[in-house]
Amino acid sequence: MPRAQWRPTGYPELVGTVAPPGQLVDVRGFRLHVHCGGAGAPSIVLDAALGGSSVSWSLVQPELAKVSRVCSYDRAGFGWSDAGPMPRTACRIADELRTLLERAGIPPPYLLVGHSFGGLVSLIFAHRFRDDVAGLVLVDPAHAEDWVKPAPKEQVKIDRGVRLCRYGAITARLGLARAVAALVGIGQLTLARGLVRVVSRGGLSREDEAILAPVWKLPPEVRPALPQFWTKPQFFAALGSQIESICVSAAQVLEATASGFGDLPLVTISSTNPGAYRLHQQDALARLSTRGRHIMASNSGHWIPLDQPGVVIDAVREVVGVVRA
Repeated sequence: MPRAQWRPTGYPELVGTVAPPGQLVDVRGFRLHVHCGGAGAPSIVLDAALGGSSVSWSLVQPELAKVSRVCSYDRAGFGWSDAGPMPRTACRIADELRTLLERAGIPPPYLLVGHSFGGLVSLIFAHRFRDDVAGLVLVDPAHAEDWVKPAPKEQVKIDRGVRLCRYGAITARLGLARAVAALVGIGQLTLARGLVRVVSRGGLSREDEAILAPVWKLPPEVRPALPQFWTKPQFFAALGSQIESICVSAAQVLEATASGFGDLPLVTISSTNPGAYRLHQQDALARLSTRGRHIMASNSGHWIPLDQPGVVIDAVREVVGVVRA
């Protein structure tokens, strides 16, 4: 895999049609989208999975808004946010998130809720800005030890992900991504997959599709925004860079968590039947805090915020109660 960070250049910007529900905040020369609701402390901050966005929390955020102030955001290149500087490492993203919260006037303390890749960002944020963090909820998080020196099968996933993002940028430039999005929108998933297989030269698997939030599990009212998210070259550039930089991000997380988090309230949530290896990893993650706890979703795949949002909501409520107590 080439060491140089790949990004598409010279592609026209695609104009979206769905207005952002939140505000666009200038963060060091580019804008990030943040969407907040509710009131009270701590401020709950939702960080989505690798290919996710603020809409990935559509089943979780409204319920948490009844508990405290809650904000979801879009990382640079995703959702309604502008493209940001490369490479898209977890440490860079955590720093950008801190600036976003400051400039948007979202006060600490923060209760960070990170899903999958968002869990890596949350761990680094909690380490770098420990005095401002009140708690952590990690939802089926990625585990840094799997990626800092990836085994051959993991390296294959990295290489394939970067390659597919290249194909994705080509489809966006040629307008084919809009055709795929239109087919998905009318329920023609078989035709959509067929077109994607042609463009990607057969490289897209069902496992790769899981990088994006499952469309059919999102509320109908948020689905119209997805085509404009997934048809912009900047999305594929950011996603490709996050994938290509995963080894660097993993090393950053291992350094950040080496000394643990003292008595910081921490809950980590596993998907159903994760296997002995993943259970061991999740237990070790919970032990980063003397008040850490590991729970398991009863009937959920990797996308717990969409499969069983109540599990995430209850875990966050529990930590809010601890913080307020």
